[in-house]
Order: sequence, then C-alpha cells, then structure tokens
Amino acid sequence: MSTTDIAALLAVAAALMIGIGDVLEQRSAQQVTGKPVGTFALFRRLLRDRRWWTGSLVAAAGFGLQAAALGLGSVVLVQALSVTSLLFALVISATVNHRGITRWQGIWAVLLAAAVTVVVTVGNPQAGTPRGSLETWAIVAAAMGPGLILCVIGARKFSGSVAALLLGVMSGSLWGLFSVLTKGVVDQLGQGIPALLRTPEAYVWAVLGIAATAWEQSAFRAGPLTASLPAVTVAEPIVGSVLGVTVLGETLQTNNVGLIALAASVAVMIAATVALAHSQASGESDIARADAV
Repeated sequence: MSTTDIAALLAVAAALMIGIGDVLEQRSAQQVTGKPVGTFALFRRLLRDRRWWTGSLVAAAGFGLQAAALGLGSVVLVQALSVTSLLFALVISATVNHRGITRWQGIWAVLLAAAVTVVVTVGNPQAGTPRGSLETWAIVAAAMGPGLILCVIGARKFSGSVAALLLGVMSGSLWGLFSVLTKGVVDQLGQGIPALLRTPEAYVWAVLGIAATAWEQSAFRAGPLTASLPAVTVAEPIVGSVLGVTVLGETLQTNNVGLIALAASVAVMIAATVALAHSQASGESDIARADAV
C-alpha cells in the first residue's frame, strides 16, 4: 500500500471522527444558552458544557488523524476527502435521532461521493513542499486579511442568517489555513521538538486552531445552521486546496479531458456539500428547538 493510499484511509477515518464531533458541537452551541452572546463569551460557556467537550475531544482525535494524513499526502487530497464528514454526520444524526434519510439526501450523498472519487482518482493530487516561504505567506495575509476582517465587521453589523454565513466563511477559511499549516507543523515535528519550537508556523497554527473553533461555534449560534454549516463546510476545502496549490506548490496529475472532469466534479461537490449541509442543519435545528421546549 502506497503512502498516498494510507493518507486517503487516514483522511476518511478523520472525516468520520470529525463528523461525530460536529453533530455534538452543533447541538451544544445551539442549546448552551438562550441569550445572545459574543464569540468569546459563547466559547467560555461552551468550555463548561460536557456535551461540547465530548464532541471537541472526538473531533480532536479526527484532527490528529487528519494531521497524520497531511504528513503523508497532499492538502488537496485530504481536503477533498474531508467533505465526506458530512456523509458520516448525516447518517449519525439520522440514526441517533431516529430519522430516515430522504431521497434527495441520498441522491446528494451519492453525487458527493462520486465527485470526491473523481477528484482523488482523476486529479491524482501530488504533494509539494511541506512549508511555504515567508514572502508567500505575506502575500496570502495581504490577500485574505481584509476579507476576513470584513466578515467579522459584517457579522457585527448584521444579524441572523447573514451573520451566521459571514462567521461560517470566517471559520471555514481559518480551518483551511490551519490544514495547510498543519502539514508544515507535522514535517517539523518529525525533526524533533526543538525544531518544532523554532518554527514560526507552529505558533500561528495553535492560535488559528483556537480562533477557528471559537468563530465556528459563534457561527452556529449567530443564526440558523442552514446558513453557517454550508459556509464552514465549503470554505475550508476551497481555501485549503487553493493554498495547497499556490503556497505549497501541489499539483494535479491529469490531462485536458481530466481537467474538464475535475472542474465538473468540483462544481458537483460544492453543490452537494451545500445541499447536504443545509439538510443536516435543518434537521439539527428542528431537534434543538424540540429539546428546548
């Protein structure tokens, strides 16, 4: 079995763990308080919630598996497979809450699985360098920074679905950055703790993990999950994959016909991800309201 195959198996296992954690965290963020609170005030409340901790620990195990996958394979490969967490979350949520999976959910699930398969097999993503240069990261910060700041400002100015959508984009983008930095952190960890402690990315990586978690929970709380969850789920693989190509120099090994198939598959993947995330969020919101009654 090649290292790419092992990376793919680890990525799918990570998606399973993250899917379980997401279901628990979403319910906790919806129910932990009935009062409107800010991002970090909400985060402090969640730190006292047992269900949130359970979901976070399960998701953390998933992130550990994802880190191992990133150490062996490309960011594009791992990010493409990460969206299957939606499929696991859909099945888990339906099983736990004794709900059936609708015909449309089944259709979108099949389309998502097929699109991911095409990206992984036809695209054949190849890893680049584990770390980007300081100059490249400076360009990334200059390009992404203003947009992320506008997301935070917009979320404060608006409320409901708009705020949830903007915070979801913010969180998903940070998770995409986090995944790219994870590859560099894992690479330096392989050279020993002293080498890791001398790596600037390690400290940025730690801060990003906390910030992405806080804003994700705030997005789940700011408005309907039908706005926040699709934004988080779509933004992470898009940002992660784009940065994997532009910052780490990853490539897709395919021909012109393959590129057309990839473009169509990515479009299907995005549509299926949004549809399934919206469907899952609708179900979780209904359950949260029922539990609150």
